[in-house]
Amino acid sequence: MAKTYTDAETRHVLSTYGENPTRDTVDALAKEMGKTVKSIIGKLSREKVYVKADYLTKRGEKPETKLQMMEQIAGMLQGDANRLETLTKASKQDLLYLKVLVEDIIWESEND
Repeated sequence: MAKTYTDAETRHVLSTYGENPTRDTVDALAKEMGKTVKSIIGKLSREKVYVKADYLTKRGEKPETKLQMMEQIAGMLQGDANRLETLTKASKQDLLYLKVLVEDIIWESEND
């Protein structure tokens, strides 16, 4: 199998990415070396140094899964999360609405 990166290129990629491990660095390396972004990411992954960027919502927050939301609701209600597992079949919007309602009820009961 032919090498797609020379030892010098590998050192350069690792050194440059190590100084600033961001997607911008990957993009710049790809452009500089005439390689695709996927190729650079693949090389960094094979070298076990690539750090995948966390997905964020449009508001810049880490997304919550429906399972996490259901577990939070169960915790707020001091209920058994296993018995509420079917809530994960509801839409995320509905779960968020339910979570907000429960939070509001708890807040009101604590502040009366």
